[in-house]
Formats: sequence, structure tokens, C-alpha cells
Amino acid sequence: MRTLCFATNNAHKLKEIQNILGDQVKLVTLEEIGCFEEIDEPFDTIAANSEVKARFIWERFKVNNFADDSGLVIPALDGEPGVRSARYAGPERDNKANIRLVWERLRGLDTSAYFVTVITLIMDGGTYVFEGKAQGRILFGERGENGFGYDPVFLPEGSDRTFAEMSLDEKSKISHRAKAFNKLKAFLQGRY
Repeated sequence: MRTLCFATNNAHKLKEIQNILGDQVKLVTLEEIGCFEEIDEPFDTIAANSEVKARFIWERFKVNNFADDSGLVIPALDGEPGVRSARYAGPERDNKANIRLVWERLRGLDTSAYFVTVITLIMDGGTYVFEGKAQGRILFGERGENGFGYDPVFLPEGSDRTFAEMSLDEKSKISHRAKAFNKLKAFLQGRY
């Protein structure tokens, strides 16, 4: 079994992704490789921020790794909140305030939206990118208790329930994150 660093210290996220990837690789956190620094995400795109995190780990620690970045994209708002999804209403990362700001700016506009996840894998010096999208629309009203962020107001295409109304298993079958990580899993199966 090969070891791969996932550029996170979020134990819940690590467990979720380890479950998707199965036993073909053992995931380790940033802390486990000795990285205790906050990795800056200075770019205007989700893809660029994903890459900068993975490249930082490769250049500093020389370990095979991957990093992900995700966001909500609303075309009618010129792609906002996008790369600033977690901090849309300010640095406090207040989910309720973020949702209120989306509603305020989206009034009278097309509510089409999508979540996107971009994963950058750097393995043996090579760089590989995997993307997953979940199309849907924004609701003006929160529904559901599960999930986080914009999940209570995001109605995925083909569903009558928001992400927050779904169980983790249900969401994992159609989410942007699951789609991206399943592409990573397929790639790794061909390598390991």
C-alpha cells in the first residue's frame, strides 16, 4: 500500500476521502508529514488554489500528495461566490451571512448554480488535475439540517431535495466532491 498526503488537517474530511479511495492508498495529513504552516490560497480561481497547495507540499516536503478546493459558482453573479465561497460575507466564515448575501445579490436573477471541486495530485513530480461538478439552483429558503455551507439552499439538478436534506451517502453519490474524488480513485487504480 502506498502513502499519499492529503493537504488537510481535517480528520473528518480525511476519513470521508479515505472511505472513497478504499485501501489502495493510505492517506496522511499535513501534520503527519510535519507541515504545520497555513498554506496561502492567493489566487482568483479554485483550480489555481488547489494547485498552489499541492505544489507547496511537493516542493517543501517532496511527498506525493493531493489538494482540493471547492466553491459555489453562480453564473448570474459573474461566478461569485466562487473561490471566496467560505468567506463571501467576510473573514468570519459565517454560513448564514454568506447565504443572506447570495440571496440579496441574486434577487430577480437566474438562480442556476453549480458546485465545483478541483483536485490537484502531484505524484513522482507529475501534476494531474481532476474536476467534479454538481449542477443545480439556489433556493430562496433553507431546507434540511445536514451538510454545511450552502447545502440548505442548493437544489441539485434532478432532485427535489437540497444537499442538506440528503444523508451523507445520498449526497456522496451526486456531489461535486464525490465526482472529483472518484476520478482520482480511478486514476490511482491504474497506478497502484
